[in-house]
Amino acid sequence: MNEFLPHISQLIQSTLKGFSFLLQELVLVLTFILVILADLISHAKRSAWAYRICIAGIFLSTGVGFIQNSDIARVTLFDNSLILDSTSIAFKYIFSAVTILFAIFIRFHKPLQNHRKGVGDLYMLLPAVLIGLNLMSMASSLLMIYLSVEMVSIASYLMVGYASADKRQTEAAMKYALFGSICSAVMLYGMSLLYGFTGTLNIIDPVFLNRLDLISDPAVALAIVLVLVGIGFKLSFVPLHFWSPDVYEGAPTPVTAFLSTAPKIAGFAILIRFLEPFLLPAQSYKLPDLFDFRAVLSVVAIVTMILGNFSAIWQNNVKRMLAYSSIGHTGFALMALIAFEGSGFSSLIIYFIIYAIMNMAAFMLVDKVADHTGSTDIRTYKGLGKVLKVEFVCFVIVLVALTGLPPTAGFIAKLFVFSSAFEYYAASDSIWALGLLITGAVATVISLFYYLKIPLYAYLKNSEAAVAVHVKRDFLTVVIVFLTFLLILYGLFPGLLS
Repeated sequence: MNEFLPHISQLIQSTLKGFSFLLQELVLVLTFILVILADLISHAKRSAWAYRICIAGIFLSTGVGFIQNSDIARVTLFDNSLILDSTSIAFKYIFSAVTILFAIFIRFHKPLQNHRKGVGDLYMLLPAVLIGLNLMSMASSLLMIYLSVEMVSIASYLMVGYASADKRQTEAAMKYALFGSICSAVMLYGMSLLYGFTGTLNIIDPVFLNRLDLISDPAVALAIVLVLVGIGFKLSFVPLHFWSPDVYEGAPTPVTAFLSTAPKIAGFAILIRFLEPFLLPAQSYKLPDLFDFRAVLSVVAIVTMILGNFSAIWQNNVKRMLAYSSIGHTGFALMALIAFEGSGFSSLIIYFIIYAIMNMAAFMLVDKVADHTGSTDIRTYKGLGKVLKVEFVCFVIVLVALTGLPPTAGFIAKLFVFSSAFEYYAASDSIWALGLLITGAVATVISLFYYLKIPLYAYLKNSEAAVAVHVKRDFLTVVIVFLTFLLILYGLFPGLLS
């Protein structure tokens, strides 16, 4: 027993040191506890105190993280299970911003506020899911990848099914939970194979790659594909996209906005960590000939862009249309990831910042229009542009940004992605990179056909009956205008994004 005492002491010291770099997450743990207590003590449908504590806790954790992480280059924590570096820090800021917008969205969403269950439990989930998202951005071991993904997945399942109002929403929650569970099981099996091959859970350990080099190519390729299935569920790229349109349509609009933004971006953070040992040129490991990461991801990105954008054309439900649009945007983000070195990383981060702003604003506008009309069908938008003037001016700007046209930030986001892909093509002369560039350009043109359907109905088509809408604006309208302003500001002055 005595021979283990030095190791126990070393382990305790390592753990305490690791926690000292996770003050941001510790503040979120405290926020989680306080939100539960606030909801229990002052239980009410609107859960005002739970909302305030949740928002204050997330702001505080972000401020603590900003102060603590300002001079950190790269730190490994808990025996290399987590990596805190500039990439994970950037992702953390994006997650915090999206979660704050999500909390505000819940606060001003009437169906959730009026639901018999109240919204206290939803506010309770926000600090917990933010902890999971942060861990996803830092995870560098197979075990931590799985645990962080499951933290976010379980919270997401609860959000989708929390306020089930009809059969459609219940069906969406069941589809999401069942399909997610299957993908998680497949991913866990792939991880178990990798652990069996290498004897280590740490994917940045040189032993991990060296021992994989001793295993037959088909076995390694199978294990990697199984892990990518679980990650692909979060990203909803083809062919793991089937759940996305039904869940996005059936879930409450604030939950849809959150699912299409934060967990998707976190999925890319996990994918970056998983690909890093295989694709960095400093590594000596040679991938199996039958599994070229860039070739496989290029095919996935091309098919995802084509299917996502073409499927969106035929949608009349705006939430389903934005779901397929989100699938198409996944393909664009994969284009930046395939470049990996050079400007690929910075392009990806900039793309996600702008994508988060565009997506949250789009779904907030969908909810504002549905609040006035009671419908999410684009065909009911006839003539509304003359009534909901502020909302539809913002809607048009957001849709122009989603398309990727100047002078909005959406144009800057796609310009960075295309530039990184072209840089990779010029350096490697890869046929896959050329295919990505062509497909991305075609997909951008196709997206015009479905994004412009909304202003077409709102401004150029008249309703058969008189449009009688009582315009009532609240703080959510202010948030929408602010996000729209950011899209124009970053479009005109892209240097601010740096």
